[in-house]
Amino acid sequence: QVKLVESGGGSVQAGGSLRLACTPSEDTDSAYSMAWFRQAPGKERVGVAGLYTDGSGTYYADSVKGRFTMSQDNSKNILYLQMNSLKPEDTAMYYCAAGIGSEVVDYGLATPQSYNYWGQGTQVTVSS
Repeated sequence: QVKLVESGGGSVQAGGSLRLACTPSEDTDSAYSMAWFRQAPGKERVGVAGLYTDGSGTYYADSVKGRFTMSQDNSKNILYLQMNSLKPEDTAMYYCAAGIGSEVVDYGLATPQSYNYWGQGTQVTVSS
C-alpha cells in the first residue's frame, strides 16, 4: 500500500515562502492524479492545487493562484508545492493526496473524493 509523506511545513511571517514535498513510499506510476489540500481548524478540507499525471490538466484554487506553484519530479515521483507571498489565511494543515488504481473515480481535481491515498499532513503557520 502506497504511503505519502509530506515535508517542508513550518512557521513563517507573512510574505515569506515555503516549499512542501510529498514523497511516496513506492513507485506511483499508476497514479491518475495528485493534489495538495489544506484544512484549517474548524473548517473543511479544501483543494489547493492538483494535476493529472498524464499532463492533461491542472487546478489551482483562486485563493492561491499566482502565489503557489505545484510541480512534479517524475524521476523521483515527488510532488512539490512552492508557496510564495504567504498570508496568515494560508495557515492550515496541508495534505498530499493521490488517486491510484482502477478504483479511482474522478470527481475533479479539487474534490477530496477523487483521491484514495492521503498523507498525514504537514503544518503551515503564517504569522502577520
